[in-house]
Amino acid sequence: MRKVDLCLNSEGSEVILATSSDDKHPPENIIDGNPETFWTTTGMFPQEFIICFHKHVKIERLIIQSYLVQTLRIEKTTSKEPTGFELWIQKDLVHTEGQLQNEEIVARDGYATYLRFIILSAFDHFASVHSISAEGIAVSTLS
Repeated sequence: MRKVDLCLNSEGSEVILATSSDDKHPPENIIDGNPETFWTTTGMFPQEFIICFHKHVKIERLIIQSYLVQTLRIEKTTSKEPTGFELWIQKDLVHTEGQLQNEEIVARDGYATYLRFIILSAFDHFASVHSISAEGIAVSTLS
């Protein structure tokens, strides 16, 4: 099986929930593959979004491009529905004045059908997520 970016909407992934939405910067921008687009929070924290893969996947590496995110929690589930999430990764990101944060995470036990990203805190009132890339393979379809 070939490794692909499992988070791209062209691979069948979808953002099924986001706690905030701005018409100019919707959550779908996170997975559109365009480096010029992004999703922005609307102030209060925590903020979250859920990515659905529509299949069972094994994630080997995550790359998160964001701006002003301070503490990020990532939860995963292998359920057919977006329930039963468990803490997978929690990171404090480094503040990078005037440039994107590029966080690369080598994933352990990266089996999932859904990922929930929770921005617990930010370095400002607003934060943005430009892209989530999940390198890995599709293991099986949901049945």
